Amino acid sequence: MNAYTPILVLGALGAAFAIFSVVMATLIGPKRYNRAKLEAYECGIEPTPTPVGGGRFPIKYYLTAMLFIVFDIEIVFLYPWAVSFDALGLFGLVEMLLFVLTVFVAYAYVWRRGGLEWD
Repeated sequence: MNAYTPILVLGALGAAFAIFSVVMATLIGPKRYNRAKLEAYECGIEPTPTPVGGGRFPIKYYLTAMLFIVFDIEIVFLYPWAVSFDALGLFGLVEMLLFVLTVFVAYAYVWRRGGLEWD
């Protein structure tokens, strides 16, 4: 347990500082509310009323989110490969080219199907 004591103390100090900052900001921060500040802001567009249970999101929203995750995972695989590129040699290069080609084929398919067009 002695080896983890500094880590626990640092975590406790970080949490205490975060809680202290939030509490002090609410206590001593300016409170000049007006009607304009309390309204929802949607990039300059007037907010439209939504149904009680929320609204339905278009399927393109979820497709865009899945595309983001796919390309984010690709980057996660590219970083370790780039770090150990010299040790992997030609085999690593060919495998990464096949991986990038596979992701590019998926990207081209989504592009051709109109998945990147936001209407």
